Amino acid sequence: MPEDVVIIGAGPAGLTAAIQLRRYGLRPRLFEARRPGGLLWNANLVENYPGFPGGIPGPALARLFLEQATAVGVEITLEAVTTLDWTGSLFRLQTSCGVTEARAAIVATGTRPRPLTGFDTPEELQDRIAYEVADWPALQGERIVIIGGGDAAFDYALNLARQNFVIILNRSAQVKCLPLLWERASACRNIAYYANTVVQRLLPRPDGRMTVECFSPQGMLTLTADRLLGAIGREPQKDFLAPTLQREAPVLEACGLLYFVGDLKNGLFRQTAIAAGDGLRAAMHLYSRLQEMTDESACLDREGRNCDCVHC
Repeated sequence: MPEDVVIIGAGPAGLTAAIQLRRYGLRPRLFEARRPGGLLWNANLVENYPGFPGGIPGPALARLFLEQATAVGVEITLEAVTTLDWTGSLFRLQTSCGVTEARAAIVATGTRPRPLTGFDTPEELQDRIAYEVADWPALQGERIVIIGGGDAAFDYALNLARQNFVIILNRSAQVKCLPLLWERASACRNIAYYANTVVQRLLPRPDGRMTVECFSPQGMLTLTADRLLGAIGREPQKDFLAPTLQREAPVLEACGLLYFVGDLKNGLFRQTAIAAGDGLRAAMHLYSRLQEMTDESACLDREGRNCDCVHC
């Protein structure tokens, strides 16, 4: 038997959708490739999510999302979805462990980081380069270079600067973060900032650290670092969508059987509150659609008799 609903992605959007569907009495299959909670695990402080007047650290909010989901019986399958397709009547979801079919799907896979380009990374430094703070264990007393000039770069810097020294390298002259983040970073003694600075080369050092050679307005700049973090933007994570599904997506969305929610579709408006609202709205619309489908099936089972149902 096919599932009623599959949800791909257990960030704020996917978790909220699952929580609401459980309130309706449904048991959605929720798949997550990495760590439930999404990018909240990277967030230094979430200050615009209602209900927390002083703000709340991202990991703490992620734990609350998971606690609430667990309390209502949401079960998360920790498997990466490799393909989501449409068979003409059902969604077909493929993971490394098998195939799941469903009548409806909510896609909440968020975004993936844009890779750093312009320089090669020696093999021995691969494990010291990341794109998300959560990819590293708790760090203390290290020198960390962050490449980027937006909200993520400065938020990561403030997070890491509590117990480390952080160097932000902005490849342009323009700072694209919130003024509040710029103000906090400027006041932090553990953060150094360089504008118009582009990494040219990474070199391993005998002591296990790395040399970061950069071109700057003052000429060549040589920095010593333990780790390097890329924060130059993100793009929608949707490479698992099969060509057939991509072609049929507009029709499936119009029919109320397919929903793209959260950061995956919101462009620059990537905020926890917006993602959660997306997930809630999708779950409410989807439940109504599934009820309509049930009523339509009941009408078809009347052996051809006329009935007053508006769906006949």
